[in-house]
Amino acid sequence: MIDMPELRIGHHTAKVPIVQGGMGIGVSLSGLASAVANQGGIGVISAACIGFREPDFYTNFSEANVRALRKEIRKTRALSKGIIGVNIMVAMTNFADMVKTSIEEGIDIIFSGAGLPLNLPEFLHGKSNTRLVPIVSSGRAAKIITKKWIEKYEYAPDAIVVEGPLAGGHLGFLPEQIRDPQYSLEHIVEDVINEIKPLEASCQKQVPVIAAGGIYHGGDIYRIMSLGISGVQMATRFVATEECDASPAFKNQYVHANNEAIKIVKSPVGMPGRAISNSFLNDVEAGNTKPRQCPFHCIKTCNYLESPYCISLALIHAQKGQRGLVFAGANASRIHEITTVNQLFDLLKTEYSDCAMPLRDITAQHPTL
Repeated sequence: MIDMPELRIGHHTAKVPIVQGGMGIGVSLSGLASAVANQGGIGVISAACIGFREPDFYTNFSEANVRALRKEIRKTRALSKGIIGVNIMVAMTNFADMVKTSIEEGIDIIFSGAGLPLNLPEFLHGKSNTRLVPIVSSGRAAKIITKKWIEKYEYAPDAIVVEGPLAGGHLGFLPEQIRDPQYSLEHIVEDVINEIKPLEASCQKQVPVIAAGGIYHGGDIYRIMSLGISGVQMATRFVATEECDASPAFKNQYVHANNEAIKIVKSPVGMPGRAISNSFLNDVEAGNTKPRQCPFHCIKTCNYLESPYCISLALIHAQKGQRGLVFAGANASRIHEITTVNQLFDLLKTEYSDCAMPLRDITAQHPTL
């Protein structure tokens, strides 16, 4: 069996080059993150409205989220000695609080997207062991972030996640770009690598590139890594695991979704997103939903007066198994059963090895190839 290569981000080394994508609200918390970390991958907690279970969530939004994030990080640490990350969206109004809290709690890695995290290194104050990984959807974005960090903070990203248009949730693309082959993950990965190489040389630091969006099978991991990347980020496939922190009803929407049920939707925050069609989205399309008020102001770009629904409440309801918004990647319809994180890792490793094996056999027979 051919093993996957290790993934190094700063002083952290993941035995398996798989980052579990952060999924909010409440889909990837301590349960899923610790299970992935225990398998040698990088487990990630989503910080988005993480305090939704706190009793004062609706009246004390900021403090409830800080308190809940501390609890989840500490709980994850108690369950795993592996590598733990937090996903923090730049678009969140409490972005700074979430970053500061994560660093105070000694989180291993902060993954940050949904906007350009141009000031992320300033929170380290030059002494934290937390590694910083921006999430981008273009080579241009990777270049802008990297140059800014180097020039202002003398700090280069510890890795970069490149998210393609087949991902779930909010997408960093225009609607017409989502199905355009020129914006495929493969093209974007190549673009990012080309932009990063000269910056790596100038700062004398290796910046691993991690591919995300539409990676489902171990063969996908092998194929995309052959382009010169160091690892992959996967989210959708981890939803249908026993350890995932969402309700069984949420997970079953993945299990029962067919290809036609996976749709591109217009989010209240002004970005296209990919979700599973259900009765809630049918009501949205029919114009039968409208938020009565904004209890949080959680996203900077959301104007509730013009929004068809409150996205946070829609995601919270879905996580609990109620009517709501169920974000999912393009390959969600390929999921047909609930498994465990351990079983999923074993399967991905086998799939990867099966795809790598023919090449190894050929080169062994023809060493000059």
